Amino acid sequence: MQQYDFPNRPQLNLNFHPKLIYYALAAILGLWLLSGIYIVNPAEEAVVLRFGTAVEVSQPGIHYHLPAPIESVAIEQTKEVKRIEIGFRTVSLDPSPRYQRVPREALMLTGDENIVAVELIIQYRILDIESYLFQISDMAHAVRSVSEAALRQVVGRHTIDEALTEGKLQIQEEIQAQIQEIFDLYESGLRVDQVKLQTVSVPQQVDHAFKDVASAREDRERLRNEAEAYRNDVIPRARGEVQQMLREADGYKVERTKRAQGDADRFLAVLKEYRNAEKVTEARLYLETMEKVLPNVKKYIIDVKQGGNLLNVLQLQQTGGDK
Repeated sequence: MQQYDFPNRPQLNLNFHPKLIYYALAAILGLWLLSGIYIVNPAEEAVVLRFGTAVEVSQPGIHYHLPAPIESVAIEQTKEVKRIEIGFRTVSLDPSPRYQRVPREALMLTGDENIVAVELIIQYRILDIESYLFQISDMAHAVRSVSEAALRQVVGRHTIDEALTEGKLQIQEEIQAQIQEIFDLYESGLRVDQVKLQTVSVPQQVDHAFKDVASAREDRERLRNEAEAYRNDVIPRARGEVQQMLREADGYKVERTKRAQGDADRFLAVLKEYRNAEKVTEARLYLETMEKVLPNVKKYIIDVKQGGNLLNVLQLQQTGGDK
């Protein structure tokens, strides 16, 4: 094979100065050491991991850790309020909020075996970053599963009327307490700030029937209010009549008592006179009684001791006199 010589071709010089190699190594080492600088923002906390083991929790500010692979850092938003949605998803907020239902999560049974669709919002924050990062592997999935389980358990203890109307506040409080209890049990490092029932409704298939029920419930409330008004009118009036009857009874009692006392006093007075002159009193009482018993009959008194007899009565009738 023929070879060609190029006399003017430049020769590549691969000879490096030893100091350049040292400078390069020093620069690489410096960059490696500088890679351990990290910044924690005001709303964040960080955990320093040494070969995968937590050794330090860093607060907001500029910090340093041994460069990888010796140490690494995990930073989380601990002041931010996190939010999960059960039964629906927020599709967009601009220009207007749009939501999409998730029936698999929303539909559940109540305590009286009715079906309701519940949409729930849970707001929580990180209380202990170390527990949050290392106690549970998939925290987002765990929070959603715990929240959905607590929701179904609490709704299953209440009737559909309570879930749709006056029992919502109590259900929210029970769900929040249930979720927090499970979080504490598994040492998740989370704190539940708020649980809010977004909507509680019935499935569309039976919506018309529940509207009829709601209408009947309104009629029930109206009739109950009318009954309450009637009771508030009748009961005070009845109480007034009772007080009037009691006062009349008291007056009648006083009257009867005084009358009986007077009759007793009069009887005692008559008894006293009777004891002083029994014959005269008996005669007077007899005459007064006959006057009361036979008020329209002419009466004649004959003194048989003075010789009186029926002839005197006939003579009195002839003369028209009476005594």
